[in-house]
Amino acid sequence: MLQRFTRRMLMPGLVACVLSPPAGAQEPASNEEPAVTPERENLAVTNHSARIGGQTVDYTATAGTLLLEDENGTPKAQAFFVAYTRDGLGSTAGRPITFSYNGGPGSASIWLHMGTMGPRRVQMASEGFQPRPPYQLVDNEHSLLDVTDIVMIDPVMTGYSRPVEGEDKSQFHGVNEDLRWVGEFIRRYVTRFERWSSPKYLLGESYGTFRSAGLAPVLQSRGIELNGIVLVSSVLDFTTIRYNEGNDLPFITFLPTYTATAWYHRRLEPALQADMQQTLNEARAFAVGEYASALLKGNMLSMTERRDVAEAAARLTGVSADFYEQSNLRVDPSRYRKELLRDQRLVTGRLDSRYTARDADAAGERQEFDPSNHALSGPYTAMFVDYLRNELNYRSDMRYYTSGQVRPWNYEPFMGRYATQVDALRGAMARNPYLKVFVANGYYDMATPFFGTEYTFNHLGWESDYQDRVTMGYYEGGHMMYIIERELAQFKTDVAAFILESLPQRAGTDDEQ
Repeated sequence: MLQRFTRRMLMPGLVACVLSPPAGAQEPASNEEPAVTPERENLAVTNHSARIGGQTVDYTATAGTLLLEDENGTPKAQAFFVAYTRDGLGSTAGRPITFSYNGGPGSASIWLHMGTMGPRRVQMASEGFQPRPPYQLVDNEHSLLDVTDIVMIDPVMTGYSRPVEGEDKSQFHGVNEDLRWVGEFIRRYVTRFERWSSPKYLLGESYGTFRSAGLAPVLQSRGIELNGIVLVSSVLDFTTIRYNEGNDLPFITFLPTYTATAWYHRRLEPALQADMQQTLNEARAFAVGEYASALLKGNMLSMTERRDVAEAAARLTGVSADFYEQSNLRVDPSRYRKELLRDQRLVTGRLDSRYTARDADAAGERQEFDPSNHALSGPYTAMFVDYLRNELNYRSDMRYYTSGQVRPWNYEPFMGRYATQVDALRGAMARNPYLKVFVANGYYDMATPFFGTEYTFNHLGWESDYQDRVTMGYYEGGHMMYIIERELAQFKTDVAAFILESLPQRAGTDDEQ
């Protein structure tokens, strides 16, 4: 059992990297461009009871669409959502509410919904691996519903969310476009369902963390302040994950994830296999020290120095020193996933590097598919559509878009530079001194590596009070650590504690200072 720890202060001097595409199925673009009319807004309301957090929780589920309009009142889109509100608590004034979504960009909220947030979840096989069909849903003892009401949001052209007839879908597909309309959905929801006085939280995964950081100031401009933001498998700065000529940072930030992956598959020497945390700390120190210095020096390295660095990197990552030398000391994740278990004709997963699979060509440099991605697509899609129709009484003959329908994505605000929302989050925290952040990291996440996240938050703000408001949680899983039940239980414990600690009554002593 690995040591798990949560810390409020990040270790100084760390360097890292981070990013990810949609979790779950990758659906091909479709020529179908479904449109809906404003009159199709509808809500299905059902009542349920579940055993959550050791107690019986009665709740109301609301599944349906809300109409999104522009400033002139012109209908633009129908946004699909599923909301869970706990019954029997009287006024909602002090009841937290959490708005949650996945990323992509272009992914529906199905993965968080049926993996951790909702009162029902998809049953995975042991250790979160792919289950044998047919699949099943089980009660989710670890839902956050006992602590906070939950609203799962599908941005336009994901899930059942669609533009209204005659509206161009591209107006929803971009960094600022996405922030505008997800922000408008939240404003409309808190107005329609009388939640202006509730403590409010955002919980996003992958690109959803990028969205959350950008949403914080957007919501502030609409009079909505947040108590907390939960970032799951975070990417706020694409510099840490995008491999382009002249940017060596991702090679540094991914290296500790290589170490974790090699540790899991027992490809390290016995001394490094003994204690994972100690080994990861050694990898962090090497990455930001000797390795970073070597990449910075470039051709100033002597042949002896080059070989020494290659051997040190190989020792910590489980591949050969020759492979590092032949790669000019720069091994990207796709090549690493192909190389680590090549002698077994296996590749490792991207979203979760514990997963393995066989490619047709064991000598190639790129894997055929991501086994950790594919393993979730069938179970989650089938069970979610069945759940909507037969438990929540929401029926639609439209296709539920799990991902892949928002291309091209408009990154115009960041043309000519790497996309980042780090300063957006810093600014929101500066304007709201009570805003806190919890960051969930999977050790085996090769899409948004934990060391990249550490690097990002070590550069959030130079004053210590920013770091004092950030809590880091670490899990023995990948991009979607919650597919492993014990990690799901720990994630629930950590996030519930974060929410409770950031509520106004808990912050009373701070208010008086």
